[in-house]
Amino acid sequence: MSDAAQPTAAEVRAAAEAVKTALDRHLAAVERRSGEDDPAVYEAFNQLAAAAEAYDEVLYDRYDEVTPFEIPSAEDALPPYTGPEEPNALSVLIRRDYSVAEPQRLLGHAQRIEAADDEGSEASGTVHGALGLLFGEFEPDEIASRHKEFGLEEGDSTLWVTATDEPAEPGEWLEAPFEQVDPQQVVCRFDVSAVFDDDDLEDDTDDDLEDEPDPNLDEDEDLEPLDADR
Repeated sequence: MSDAAQPTAAEVRAAAEAVKTALDRHLAAVERRSGEDDPAVYEAFNQLAAAAEAYDEVLYDRYDEVTPFEIPSAEDALPPYTGPEEPNALSVLIRRDYSVAEPQRLLGHAQRIEAADDEGSEASGTVHGALGLLFGEFEPDEIASRHKEFGLEEGDSTLWVTATDEPAEPGEWLEAPFEQVDPQQVVCRFDVSAVFDDDDLEDDTDDDLEDEPDPNLDEDEDLEPLDADR
């Protein structure tokens, strides 16, 4: 990170103060909790985790130092499930992030879509217009499987399955589709992130080191068979 983009000492200090405040709030919520799954404790926990993560980030960016805190993943932070035992309906919430890695490739696909529609639109001349054409033409799952072909690069993605007693009324949640999600009704979730890939790479590296052959062992050397009479 360049010096110009580094957080200031004052910003690091402010982040530290935010951790202290969040810590006090978490303790107060725990002391006042009404039961094992008190939502106030859950909210204070998440605020403390977010403050600690933010402090850890700016501390590292400014001073190249880290904290001893281990911030749990969002999946670990989900509260216990309290939804219906036998759900009559479910909602599937999906978010996929992409970066536009090759704008010209994206624009080329959009122009072909536009030419095939023959509607005289000029939306394919801009990246945001090309994205509108692309997602209007193809299903999200097809874009996910062909993203490189469209000049896109995958980022993080997540899928949440939530359970309810009754299905929503038609058109009820369309204005704010993700606003009323109750974390305690999440049946399961699946996250994909480069963070996990980095962890796997570190594990694989360790495994490779463990599997390295003994340099003192001659592979061509004939091993004597075990004596069955011993």
